[in-house]
Amino acid sequence: MIRVVVFDLDGVIRHFDPAYVAEIERRHGLESGTIAGTAFSAPLIDEVTTGRITRAEWVHRIGERIGNTTAATEWGVHPAVVDGDVLALSDEVRAAGLRTAVLTNGTDTIPNELAAHGITDRFDAVFNSAEIGFAKPDARAFQHVLDALEVEASEVLFTDDSPSKLAGAESLSIHTHLFAGADDLRARLIAVGVGIESPARESFEEAK
Repeated sequence: MIRVVVFDLDGVIRHFDPAYVAEIERRHGLESGTIAGTAFSAPLIDEVTTGRITRAEWVHRIGERIGNTTAATEWGVHPAVVDGDVLALSDEVRAAGLRTAVLTNGTDTIPNELAAHGITDRFDAVFNSAEIGFAKPDARAFQHVLDALEVEASEVLFTDDSPSKLAGAESLSIHTHLFAGADDLRARLIAVGVGIESPARESFEEAK
């Protein structure tokens, strides 16, 4: 029986517009993909997501490597849009008597970012790799979640938009779901026995 649903943050709960980054690169004469290619390359991304450097230091180093600190700074304040359908689904899961949590490969600013979005209290727990010291797909990050929530792997479903991040969860026999939208996740939750309503059934009833 599923007792906890764990959500990835970026690409699941909140989303970033790639056009924002493309515009920064265009204005600063940078080749497309330069910033992301630098920001998410090893070992830099590993250092920030395991808490060995701060987010501020990460952005500074990105600027140094691309030769444009202004562009990096602009990228560092990239606005995000919260997915209201995913938040509503989390609320439904909690109302059904389960717990929900977030597991993100994040930085030291994640608590402030969630507070700014006003969503901290929409989940029962938030797990940040920068605080844990291990980042997905490292199985130790997932084991930390299991230990903290005092649940067995079979009682957890984890959803992420990146297939590679699911591997660590699967190695512990945690139920996984490749995120492709709130409705798809809802269907998966229903399939594993979570007592929430199916939007497809509601739409059918309304159409009759």
